[in-house]
Amino acid sequence: MLRLPAPPALRRRVDRWAGSPRAMDVVAALAAFGLMLLDVPGLARADNSLTGVTATLVLAAGAATLVPRRRAPWLPFAVAVVLMGWLHEFTMIQFALYSLGRFRGRRTAVLATLLYVAAAYAYFNTPGWPARHGDTLSDFLSLVVPIGVLAAGVGIAAYRHDLVRALEAQRREAAARQAVQEERISVGRDVHDLVGRELTVLAVRAEVLAVRARGEAHEKDFEELADTARRAHRMLNETIVRRGDEQTATPGLDGLAALAAQSERMGSPVDLTVAAAAKALSPLRQTAVHRVVQECLTNAAKHAPGLPVTVAITVDGPSLRIEVRNPLAAAPPDRAPVSTGTGLFSMDERVTSMGGTLKARREHGAYVVTATLPSGLR
Repeated sequence: MLRLPAPPALRRRVDRWAGSPRAMDVVAALAAFGLMLLDVPGLARADNSLTGVTATLVLAAGAATLVPRRRAPWLPFAVAVVLMGWLHEFTMIQFALYSLGRFRGRRTAVLATLLYVAAAYAYFNTPGWPARHGDTLSDFLSLVVPIGVLAAGVGIAAYRHDLVRALEAQRREAAARQAVQEERISVGRDVHDLVGRELTVLAVRAEVLAVRARGEAHEKDFEELADTARRAHRMLNETIVRRGDEQTATPGLDGLAALAAQSERMGSPVDLTVAAAAKALSPLRQTAVHRVVQECLTNAAKHAPGLPVTVAITVDGPSLRIEVRNPLAAAPPDRAPVSTGTGLFSMDERVTSMGGTLKARREHGAYVVTATLPSGLR
């Protein structure tokens, strides 16, 4: 049995279709048909063996060729040339030339315009073709040429605008991928700092125990343990990108106060709340908290300067929650913020890499960023 979609689902489908390129093609076809309908009375009176009904059907069929104009833009052009010669209809050719310029670019549009002018000139010299389009060739061309040039020119401009938008989208996508890659490298460096430090402590401790157990049965076991820790550290160095000579301590919860003070110096007071249980988080999770809060405070300073920011770090059993909230600015900053627009991607990559989720949204006049990830506490 065929199940009809529920109203909300149907509405979502309609909304998706309304914003699709196919919907724009249908609108273009309907617009062309509507304009050509204005000429139906004259077409019915002309000596072309058509009635009002048949003329309407012919024009509807011609306008329908605009629906596949993205895949086959030459089809409506050919139909438009035929309608121009048969019914003396110039409306369709404008849509066809625009479509060629929009979806095939400048060279194709110029070629189509020249073909259109040549076809119109041939029709003009055809015996019996209506003289109402101009008594002389110059009068005729003054009507024909502007129609073609204007329609093709607008299509070419739209084509270039589409190219610019596509290039801009590619740039944003590349910047997002670069931000994610940099954040992965940053996570790797943090792992190197934290895990490498623990492996070093393990190796040193095993060596001390090996010395203490010298001459005993476990001496060899402690030496093997120390060798394993050193090999693991070397593998870590070879696998993960290192910071070289500029290694610094990985920031954690202790660095949040400095971030808040820096934000306040920039004019945005910060209400910072950190749950006591968060102190027990692993260094890697503390680094994730620091990174998310840092990026959120930076964004708040850019887009809502001078407004207060609320930061809350809470631990609820197995879940760690970071929430940063700032009011939306009543007006945009005097100067547009300098931003690459990739901070959200970086935060999301950091949180996702640890099995968490990140959401950024507008809520009750405020911009809220919420990150939830496993606390690692039992």
